[in-house]
Amino acid sequence: MKRQRNIIEIVFFARGGQGAKAAAEIIAQAAAKEGKFIQAFPSFGPERSGAPTKNFVRISDQPIRSHEPVVDPDAVLVLDETLLGEPEITKNLDQDESLIINSVKFSEELAKKVPYFNGKIYPIDATGMSLTIIGQPRPNTVILGKLLKVTEVVRLESVLAEFRKIFEKKIGKEETDKNILAIEKAYDAL
Repeated sequence: MKRQRNIIEIVFFARGGQGAKAAAEIIAQAAAKEGKFIQAFPSFGPERSGAPTKNFVRISDQPIRSHEPVVDPDAVLVLDETLLGEPEITKNLDQDESLIINSVKFSEELAKKVPYFNGKIYPIDATGMSLTIIGQPRPNTVILGKLLKVTEVVRLESVLAEFRKIFEKKIGKEETDKNILAIEKAYDAL
């Protein structure tokens, strides 16, 4: 994903409680630490656990003037595969852009769930990896690693440092280390 425009736009589709808002903020803060201009903002329907959510991130080397929702993303992350039936997920996502899905299925099988998208699908078992490494279903940290590998939007080291800064006091060093390992493993996964 090396688009020749000055703003990279990312959309996270998830359900309330899956940590998409935190993941979007970590990416944005890591980009800010790299000297980039950023925006990160959520869009909620009913604010309850399990309700569909959208989170938007913009990253640029130049000031960002738009404050509108992202309508032409460069990458879309889906933290809950049950959301794939919504045409909005791949709206304006072209074949040169990335669709990253938390799933145990192969990309060919997932493509059947998004027949209106003919670009590259990157599946990753983010929930399974999270359960194995962290001991909890936290697909947001795992999917960050995959996003970084696929898009190179910010450096892995920037995200790891930002995650540690934000979460070490909240969840402790041991849990922070597990989450960082999960991000690294997803980054290194095929």
